[in-house]
Amino acid sequence: MIYRIRHVTRYEYKTPVTLCYNRAHLLPRDTARQQCLSTQIRITPTPVYSVRREDFYSNLYYYFSIQEPHTSLEIDVSSQIRILQPTLNFDLDIGNSCARARELMQAAVDEETLLAREFCLDSPMIRRNDAVREYALPSFDEDRPLLSAVRELTSRIYQDFKYDPGFSTVATPLNEVLEHRRGVCQDFAHLAIACLRSLGFAARYISGYLETLPPPGQTKLVGSDASHAWFAVYSPGEGWFEFDPTNDNIPSEQHITTALGRDYGDVTPLRGVIFDGGSAQKLEVSVDVTAMPEP
Repeated sequence: MIYRIRHVTRYEYKTPVTLCYNRAHLLPRDTARQQCLSTQIRITPTPVYSVRREDFYSNLYYYFSIQEPHTSLEIDVSSQIRILQPTLNFDLDIGNSCARARELMQAAVDEETLLAREFCLDSPMIRRNDAVREYALPSFDEDRPLLSAVRELTSRIYQDFKYDPGFSTVATPLNEVLEHRRGVCQDFAHLAIACLRSLGFAARYISGYLETLPPPGQTKLVGSDASHAWFAVYSPGEGWFEFDPTNDNIPSEQHITTALGRDYGDVTPLRGVIFDGGSAQKLEVSVDVTAMPEP
C-alpha cells in the first residue's frame, strides 16, 4: 500500500510580518514500517533561504526564512509513503517482565539500551510525579510481561479519559489532563509516557498521521484526516513497541510516522519567530491521507 499525504498550514496576519524564521517537522521519516518515497514542499511567499536537515533524533525537518513583508504564510507539503509492514506483530504475553525490563534498563550496556535511557528522564513537557505513577501502578505487577502491562495502560487511558478538542492546548499541564480526565491525542500520549517514565521505563513520543475512513456509503471529506500522536515503549533486548491510547490499539498501516522525540516540543509541526507584525494571526490546518494500491 502507498499513502499520499498532503498537509497544508496557512497563517493570516492582521498586520504585515517583515521577517520570519521557521522550522517544520512535516517530512515523514523512514521506519521499519514505512518508506518515504517523495516529499514536495511549496511555501508562499517564496523563502529567501531554505534547507532540509536532520535533527538529533534523525528526524527530517525543513528550515526556511522569508525576508519580505507578508500578510499570509502557507506551507504545503505533499508526501508519498510506502507501507512495508502493515503491523509489527508481537506477542503481548512473552518477553521481559516489568521487573526484568527495569533491571536491564539499569544494567545493560548495549548501544540501543544506552541510547534509550534518555527516554526514562523528564523532558520539558513531561514530568514524572507521584500522581501519574499511582495511576499507572495497578497495571504493572512485577512479574507481568511489560508489553501486556503497557497494553492494559493504553486501554485504561482510552476508557478513563474523554477525547475533548476544546479542553486543552499545547500548553495545558499534564496534571490538569489527569485531574479532569480529558484531552486530545497529544495529551494521552504524554500521559502514557509520564506513567512509564515514573515507573522506570523508557518511552518516547511519536507524531504523524492517521487515515480516517468515512462511514459506509459516505464520501470522505477533503481535509478530514488529522495529525496524530501516539507513543512507544522500550523493552531492553527486544526493541521499541508502539501503542495508541487515543484509539486503544496497536499502530498499523493507517498510522504514518513523521517524527519522534521526548515529547511534543521536540517534533512541533511548525515552530519559528516573526518580526514587526503578525498581530491577531489566524491559523488553518488541512490534512489529507489517501490510500492508493501499490503500482
